[in-house]
Amino acid sequence: MTNFAARRSRSRLAMGTVLLAAALTAACSTNTTSTDTTTNTPGAKGDSAPGRVVVITTGGTIATSTDANGVRRPTVSGADLAAGLDVQVMDVMKKDSSQLTPADWDVIGAAAKKAVADGASGVVITHGTDTMEDTAMWLDVTYNGPAPIVLTGAQRSSDAPDADGPTNLRDALTVASSPAARDQGVMIMFAGDVFQALGTHKVNTQDIHAFGGTPPIGSVADNTFTLDHPAQRPFLGEVPAVSAPRVNVVAAYPGDGAGPVDAAVAAGARGIILEALGSGNAGDGVVDAVRRHAPAGVAFGISSRVPTGEVVAEYGPGDDMVKAGAVMVPHLRPSQARVLMMAALATGKPVVDTMKRWG
Repeated sequence: MTNFAARRSRSRLAMGTVLLAAALTAACSTNTTSTDTTTNTPGAKGDSAPGRVVVITTGGTIATSTDANGVRRPTVSGADLAAGLDVQVMDVMKKDSSQLTPADWDVIGAAAKKAVADGASGVVITHGTDTMEDTAMWLDVTYNGPAPIVLTGAQRSSDAPDADGPTNLRDALTVASSPAARDQGVMIMFAGDVFQALGTHKVNTQDIHAFGGTPPIGSVADNTFTLDHPAQRPFLGEVPAVSAPRVNVVAAYPGDGAGPVDAAVAAGARGIILEALGSGNAGDGVVDAVRRHAPAGVAFGISSRVPTGEVVAEYGPGDDMVKAGAVMVPHLRPSQARVLMMAALATGKPVVDTMKRWG
């Protein structure tokens, strides 16, 4: 079994790709000169398969250190993050995830897919928590391979005395190397909990248990990944995010009027996710804007600013918007509903059907 709790690094490759190799025991591999490993996770179903785990680094809190002014900025290299671990590291970018764009999703996705195509048995992506749910969702709707892709990060900087990044990274590697994770698509691993990408969002700005929104599909304990139930995989097609139609999120609030929706449409939005009130409601001005723009071809998805609960058209305003052509997004909150609509528009899938099935 590959134990990611303790490894000594032996070498580093240049050009942003680092290979940290440790001597493999006979139980891990029959070829002690190979950088590939055979991982056997206790309690997992299925046989072990040879292969390596690739770590793709993108920045985020896990890669930050704190400057003299107390500000966290990404400074830590992938080599340092994975020091002592038997993995291949690819430094793709070093950004605060609030600065990521759809074009960056394409770069990250291409790196992950290339790693799988080149023989990786699993991929771990280190990522900031602010938009981890967005990136994970885009990867999930555009990736259909068997090798798991696991996103993780940290709530505390790398130089914090109680840094959570090292444990999260080791646990993510445990998931990515487990046969039980095969065919589970894109997952988020945080504080021992493993979530499917679909429906998962950040629920706390400070606590190490940063993610929720949907029950975990599994957990990591004692260097073992246990899959409790299979993930839902909303694959729509392999399309680039950078060329996907523009979808805006518009927040509803008391007294807002039609202005924000009109502005989004004027800016070129082909779809709008309304961050509605309650179970899917908005003021008269917003409802009227939906009535004007939906028949003209603008897609509308109605989500909610409320963290949990189903979004349904059970009141007049929500029902009026649905009658005008909008679709209720029952479970996804605005960030992931936006990504799902982008993918539906980009792949030519019917937005209403897509939102009803996966939203």
